[in-house]
Amino acid sequence: MTKLFICIALLLLAAPAHAMHISEGILPLPWAMLWYALALPFVALGIRRLNSLAREDLSFKPLVGLLAAVVFIISCMPVPVPTAGTCSHPCGTGMAAVLLGPYVSSLIAAVALLLQALFLSHGGLSTWGANIFSMGVVGSMAGYFTFKGLRLVGFPLGLAAFCAGLLADWGTYLATSLELTSGIRGSEPFLPLLGKILLAFVPTQLPLGILEGAMTAGMVMLLYRKRPDILVKMRVIAAGETPGNG
Repeated sequence: MTKLFICIALLLLAAPAHAMHISEGILPLPWAMLWYALALPFVALGIRRLNSLAREDLSFKPLVGLLAAVVFIISCMPVPVPTAGTCSHPCGTGMAAVLLGPYVSSLIAAVALLLQALFLSHGGLSTWGANIFSMGVVGSMAGYFTFKGLRLVGFPLGLAAFCAGLLADWGTYLATSLELTSGIRGSEPFLPLLGKILLAFVPTQLPLGILEGAMTAGMVMLLYRKRPDILVKMRVIAAGETPGNG
């Protein structure tokens, strides 16, 4: 009888959980395996790129470690989404992609997501591939190519970095919405369900994207003022663009 009362009390007192990333068990196995197949080649390219850069410069790995910690911490900041029963969060992959390139950024995201799944119950092992693809691959590619494209047409460094962080964040959530829609729609039409999922994230993800853009621009401009040699080394700027030469 005592056990029964304890169980009833726990059920009555339980608070709703807010999951981050795509949670364990959400995606059917075929979809989960598809996202693994799409994501892991980018992780492998990230490992190869990391080893190549580390051979060229031994100081590269500490920089990667620092940014990996930044991505891990940033992507652990949950913002509840009341309309979706889940959480939004900034990602940090736009910043990592601008400074390290999209492949190393994908690898960093994969490590951060694995640690969060194992020790913080954020995401899951079955959905690790899907979370890597949305946050690591799509987020990194969106941030990197936005930054490079805008710099190519003459955008200022800070503004290009802001747009990179912004679109990396929004790209991540577009990809996550597509993954969720594909996996859970059943017989429901694709586009209406996708619209519902996207709208559920709008109240939090629009301002979070702006915040992430500001964080990315802030980091890039801080390095530009204090350690432009790092930006030159990582080919973010050319040697002639350093403050002393401007």
